[in-house]
Order: sequence, then C-alpha cells, then structure tokens
Amino acid sequence: MSTGEPSARLTGWVQTFLDHLVVERGLSSNTVEAYRRDLARYLDHLTRLGVTDPSAITAEQVSGFAGYAAGLGLAPSSVARAVVAVRGLHRFSVEDGTGGDDPAADVRPPRQQQRLPKALSIADVGTLLATPDATTVTGLRDAALLELLYGTGARISEIVDLDVDDLTRVLSDPDPNVGLRLRGKGDKERVVPLGKFAREAVDAWLVRGRPGLAARATRADPALLLNARGGRLSRQSAWAVLRRAADAAGLADRVSPHTLRHSYATHLIDGGADVRVVQELLGHASVTTTQIYTLVTVDHLREVYATAHPRARQ
Repeated sequence: MSTGEPSARLTGWVQTFLDHLVVERGLSSNTVEAYRRDLARYLDHLTRLGVTDPSAITAEQVSGFAGYAAGLGLAPSSVARAVVAVRGLHRFSVEDGTGGDDPAADVRPPRQQQRLPKALSIADVGTLLATPDATTVTGLRDAALLELLYGTGARISEIVDLDVDDLTRVLSDPDPNVGLRLRGKGDKERVVPLGKFAREAVDAWLVRGRPGLAARATRADPALLLNARGGRLSRQSAWAVLRRAADAAGLADRVSPHTLRHSYATHLIDGGADVRVVQELLGHASVTTTQIYTLVTVDHLREVYATAHPRARQ
C-alpha cells in the first residue's frame, strides 16, 4: 500500500476526463469542481491500494471506493455522487478508446433514503421576503435578490450571474408576459416569467440602490447585483444574505441555499401547475427530478388530513 501522491498516469487520466466535461459536455465550473473533488478522493483511494496505472484498476477496487469515501465522513448523498463521478470517468475511458473493459460497469451508488425537499409555507416565505430594510441601499439589493429567487425558482448562482441588461430588457418591454432568460447548468438557457413583486423589487434596486454601490467601483461592472465594493455579488455572499434574512424571520434552521427554489416548485404544484411545466421552469433535464415535489404535496395533504379531519385519529 502507498499513501503518497497519485501517479502522473492517474492524474493525467482524470484531467483528460475533466477537460472533456468542460469542452465537449459544457458543464458549469461548479459542477466540474465537484467532479474534481470526488475524483481526487478516488485517486487517493487507488494510491493507497498501490495502483499507479488506470488499466490495472479492478472492479473490487472500484467497489471499495464507496466505503473509503464514507470513511472520510461524507454524507450518503455525497458518497453516491462520488461513485457516479467514478462511473462516468471509467465509462469515458472506454468510449474514448483509452481503456479496456469497464471495471465500474457493475458498481452501483449506495442506495439512499429519499429525502423530500424542504419548502416553506407561503406565510413563511412572505415573512422572509419582508425582512430587508428597503430604506437602505443594501436592503434594496437584498429585497431584489430574495424576490428573484422566489419569483423565478432560480438557483442562487443563476441570479448572481445576471447582468443589468438581462433585466432592463424585461422591465422595459410593455408586454408583461416577456420572460427572464436564465443560464442554468451546462449553460442551458430557459425563460421564466417575472412576476409583479420581483419586477418592482428589481426596479427599486436599479433606480434607488444600485447606482450608490456602482459608484464605489474602480471599474464599471455589468452585474445586476453588486457587493459593497461595487463588484459582482458572489454566490457565497448571496447565500449570506439569505441566511441573514432567515435569522431575522426566525427561520434560520429551516433555510438552505435552495429553500426558495423548493418553495417555488412546491407552491406551483400545490396551486395546480402541471409537473412538466414546473420541470421547464426549474430547468430540470428529467421530469423524474421534478416529480419529487409531487411527493411533497402528497405529504402535505396527509399532514392536513391527520390534523384536520375529525376521524383521522380515531
């Protein structure tokens, strides 16, 4: 066994796969970085077993990776994601002609208990969205961010990637049905409606808030949402805004970066929206991913029945 650095052959093998993900599959930088982290753990696992050449990897060694990853303290979902990354690496080698048989072909990610996404009630969302102080510049920005997250169901990364021009086109069009273009995973575009509350919050930010922060920058930034120095608001800073709002609303233990996205989807389906429409709005590649929100609403129905029906607890 070895505990040193992975061999040049192993690292070059993984890098070729990562280049493929960027150039040919067009995956986002965040997704590629997740692959990089998972595959770095895989190379550590192989190196500990004394493997230096990709062609020498066995199915047993691939199978053992899940246990190794779990031993690092990774959550079951993270272990499953890492195993999927490893399967993708080996499959690429076979398809690319650089590998022989696929030792990961019969390796399956560990089964996980299905976790339903946590959605806030409509009342709680209203409380959360009301927390920013609209009399301050940063409060106007935070209000625009939160209204956009809930009003479009977008990921935080999709909102912070927006430029001013993306919104001015929508706000200046007299047709209220003109949607906002979002760039999702793999740079795939989708168009989502922009509701009245989000429009008003963004308009207030652009007119009364953004100019004040933009004036602090040494160089003009096209970003819609700005930080205190006048540069583009980062994903981490946007998450910090959401966390502060959750604290102020008394919802700190119930909010994650995707909470408003989950709430958006759940409230749409609760309101009668077709699951395939919600799939398009969320930018899911498969409707199977979206169908989990139908389970949330069934769960909600059971809860309401259990607490409200006079014979539910007889």
